[in-house]
Amino acid sequence: MLQRYGTWLRNATEDPDLLAELQSVAGDEAAIADRFYQELSFGTGGLRGVIGAGDNRMNIYTVRKATQGLADYLNASGLPKAVAIAYDSRVKSDVFARETARVLAANGITAHLYPRLQPTPALSWAVRYLTCGAGVCVTASHNPSQYNGYKVYGPDGCQITIDAAERIQAAIRRVDCFAVRAADYDQALTDGRIKLIPEACLTAFIDAVYAQRVGSGEGMADLKLVYTPLNGAGLACVRRLLGKLGVSEVTVVPEQEKPDGHFPTCPYPNPEIREAMALGLRLCDQVHPDLLLGTDPDCDRCGAAVPDSQGGYRLITGNEMGVILLDYICRQRLARGAMPESPVAVTTIVSTDMASAVAAKYGVELRRTLTGFKFIGEQIGLLEAQGQADRFIFGFEESYGYLSGAHVRDKDAVNAVLLVCEAAAWYARQGKTLLDAINELYAEHGCYRHDLRSLTFEGEAGMHAMRSLMARLRAQPVTALAVRAVESVADYLNGKGDLPPADVLTFRLTGGAKIMIRPSGTEPKIKLYLTAVAPTAAEADALLRQLAEAAEALVRT
Repeated sequence: MLQRYGTWLRNATEDPDLLAELQSVAGDEAAIADRFYQELSFGTGGLRGVIGAGDNRMNIYTVRKATQGLADYLNASGLPKAVAIAYDSRVKSDVFARETARVLAANGITAHLYPRLQPTPALSWAVRYLTCGAGVCVTASHNPSQYNGYKVYGPDGCQITIDAAERIQAAIRRVDCFAVRAADYDQALTDGRIKLIPEACLTAFIDAVYAQRVGSGEGMADLKLVYTPLNGAGLACVRRLLGKLGVSEVTVVPEQEKPDGHFPTCPYPNPEIREAMALGLRLCDQVHPDLLLGTDPDCDRCGAAVPDSQGGYRLITGNEMGVILLDYICRQRLARGAMPESPVAVTTIVSTDMASAVAAKYGVELRRTLTGFKFIGEQIGLLEAQGQADRFIFGFEESYGYLSGAHVRDKDAVNAVLLVCEAAAWYARQGKTLLDAINELYAEHGCYRHDLRSLTFEGEAGMHAMRSLMARLRAQPVTALAVRAVESVADYLNGKGDLPPADVLTFRLTGGAKIMIRPSGTEPKIKLYLTAVAPTAAEADALLRQLAEAAEALVRT
């Protein structure tokens, strides 16, 4: 580690921020170790890490190294020698996007770069629109401001497959980050090795989202919204879509309107977190809209709040919105005679079991994938390969990701805004809100309550602690949790059914309750997914509290 530190001190001279940071940790062995104990891992979603100096950080050198590996992979393949690139509002996102384009250009690969920040789904769209062999989106999604990331997409617009990720990782390992060639940006722009993505591409994306309407559109013009892009990339696309829908009464949260990678109003810019939506909720008390909508920094997740009939606003969870939208899409497609033969919806193993009941009601096949929307996108691709893409009607995950068409292969918050507005307008014509909608579904299918608890494990010691914890849980039989007996345990480590291997444990308890445990793929955390089912909300909430105590005790023992 000290040798690597010395190498970086001698060579990391292009970015003065990095050099200053390296000099500031001289003699601090713990700080040096944290930056150099490993190379930033290139997983199935690409890179994600803290911005800073060292092999274990996001910086121009680790980005160049990853891009050289991607370029080597592409040049050794039969894929088109072109890559689409997008970036969000995070610190240095624009810099990392340019570095990506420069390295690709130096390797004979055409780099199609969005000229300004754009949502992640707009990148997924551009990959296929421009017939690219791959795509790169510089984003860390909803992580805190000190993070950035590098998400890689395949030619189908879906995040790369496990096999492709392994091949790219192998190519990256062979690269010296200080020996990567990068073309002069202005020269490459002049000679066409770097091309700015035209406005027509983005317009086509908005049109493709607009084409996903499933209802009549009645009542849309009457909607009153508060919207927050959380200082991210969603504002322009969401405004354009709302304009096409006829939704004109939109108040944007002023403190969160402009792009700002420091996210000054919320340290964790995630619409799943109440703190991130707090300013929007406060504005709702003044504006009294029908809906509060929030999109995360790269605009692939969408959160919502609706009037609670008591003068306030209630946040709708990701599982609740997924069920509301699945039910709404099925209702509308059946009413209009637009339900395909053998319809398919897709969700993940950690998303609500309530979706199974709703899908069964409408005769929809519900497929479950591993955690991560890339696996939902993969199912769309499989249907398309069979000439049956029209069978796909909806995909969602509990972490606020939704998609109702095959226009992109990743979760799409612009698409989610369309669906939520449509559903809200449809219920409003009946004198109801989306809160009424989920309560009616609870009355029909039982009250499902969910909670997500996360335990943080920082640094090298934390990584080893997470591995030890999962090993202990596998070795130590669990027969009861809270007041419920364990009916079955599912371990996905060696694969399960048609699913590939994953570090996930599921404990199914009597009465439909469930606890799932998995290390996060993007953060140094163990995640606990809790499900309680009961006839009433009060009973389900009480059971959920018991499950939370039991789950946390289990992983801390």
